[in-house]
Amino acid sequence: MSQTTTTTMRERVPDDVVEDILGQLPVKSLTRFRCVSKSCDSIITDPTFITKHLKLNLNQSESLISTNTHSGYLLYTTKVKNSSPSSKHLCTVVCNNDSTLTQISRFEIPSLFEKYSIVGFCNGLFCLASRDNDLNHIIYLWNPSIRMFKKLLATDKDTTSVIGLAYNSQNNDFKILRLVCFFGGQEAEAQIYSLSTDLWRKVVISMESLRGYEPNFGTIVQIHPPCIFLNGALHTVAFTIRHRFILSFDVNDESFREIMLPPNHLDGVPVNFAQLAVFKGSLAVFVFVHGRRGILCHIWVMEEYGVAESWTRKYMVPMNWVWNGYFFGCTDNGELLIKNATGPVSIDPESPNLNILAIGDADWMGFTANSMESLILLDGGK
Repeated sequence: MSQTTTTTMRERVPDDVVEDILGQLPVKSLTRFRCVSKSCDSIITDPTFITKHLKLNLNQSESLISTNTHSGYLLYTTKVKNSSPSSKHLCTVVCNNDSTLTQISRFEIPSLFEKYSIVGFCNGLFCLASRDNDLNHIIYLWNPSIRMFKKLLATDKDTTSVIGLAYNSQNNDFKILRLVCFFGGQEAEAQIYSLSTDLWRKVVISMESLRGYEPNFGTIVQIHPPCIFLNGALHTVAFTIRHRFILSFDVNDESFREIMLPPNHLDGVPVNFAQLAVFKGSLAVFVFVHGRRGILCHIWVMEEYGVAESWTRKYMVPMNWVWNGYFFGCTDNGELLIKNATGPVSIDPESPNLNILAIGDADWMGFTANSMESLILLDGGK
């Protein structure tokens, strides 16, 4: 077919039809189609098309979850063999129902992120931050599928902060929540970034402003990572001088509320650490303790979201083999993702069986029900 004929056919196809066809294509194909013509590039990089493509992928991924022959996707970062110490890859593997793993993607992590760690991911977009005092005011959004990133500058450096990333489906916007505690005892502050506006806003978090707030607990002096996303809200553990609780942030109306922790969940036990996670779709607190019977993991699950009376201790899992390990969260099936002296493992709290994950060494692990790729940042990243 001659070039003239191809051009004539393309001119006969309405733009909305071309857009519908392109909307069905995967991200890798779309990045290549940008080079076909200026009109294709204009369509693919248009913010409206990017949002439409994201929505379509979200709908498709949700419909596939119930029919999949696997339990989800494990994401992890790993050092590249026979390369520089700073050279790392971000990998995604399918967790098959027969307990095998199949790699579906591997992306090189830019050397620019050497001192940064993944603090959140959502719909193909990753949020990276550093605990280095000189760098903790710098945040990166990174889309590995299109190899683009966006550098964000928060305003305060000499602080401690916890960061969360979320997608607001009601207005198709990605938001970053940066919770900041200042040295000197002043009120904690929330810094909220919206990708759609590319702007930061500040909100002072006073205990009196929280929904569900209990009086006379003082000001928030400490906030503990991670910041997890569930039921349209980001959650983290906050402390006052006399009280600890779960601080939640609704990404839609941008309101804060207090959620009570399980009653007596720390009574009489020397705690190594406690951490929030999502356990089989519910908010959960994992308390790792060192007692007479060795190391135990107490798993408390909030069976009815937001109802403090529904906290239930589901499991007490012996975990002597993972002492000094690192807890990354859970799979959708409720298996704990942990890295210990032998490497990355998953633990079924009902058995409890330990499964060595055949992914080599891993610096970070995460889990998702769907493996999303998107064009986010294509219209404003680097």
